Amino acid sequence: MSKFAEDTSVSVEKTRAELETVLNKFGATSFGYLTEPGRAIIGFRFHDKNIRFFLPLPSPTENRFTEYKRGEWGSLQRRTPDAARSLWEQACRSAWRALFNCVKFKLVAVDCKITSFEEEFLAHVVLPDGRTAGEMMIPQIDEAYKSGLMPRFTLALPHHSES
Repeated sequence: MSKFAEDTSVSVEKTRAELETVLNKFGATSFGYLTEPGRAIIGFRFHDKNIRFFLPLPSPTENRFTEYKRGEWGSLQRRTPDAARSLWEQACRSAWRALFNCVKFKLVAVDCKITSFEEEFLAHVVLPDGRTAGEMMIPQIDEAYKSGLMPRFTLALPHHSES
């Protein structure tokens, strides 16, 4: 379990609003989010490209929220539903803060010319088929390391017609 922002009191809603504000400040032209059991998805348009991040979220029924061990050698105890929900909500707040900081610091690095937009956001660029560049490239990179052969990133190759 991540320790990042484990004690944050910033609500998920406030973090989403802060994320939208930061994106607007740095020049994103649109922003949206979707939540579903187990994950959230944020999307925005930046440098004329659609960007998408998936944020894994914990299930409220995970044992880390619903159970605890009483003492070092004690048996497992059930938490009250309110206590379990409170721990789950804290984990969700922590996850959203991590995403907020990830995106914000990528934008800062680009703005300060430490790196380029493409270098920071390449894996999250949405391709015409709906997949992200990372979803398309990561399996090819993994296979290249296993096989020792260079991948053929066909989207990266320009199309030349014969004259």
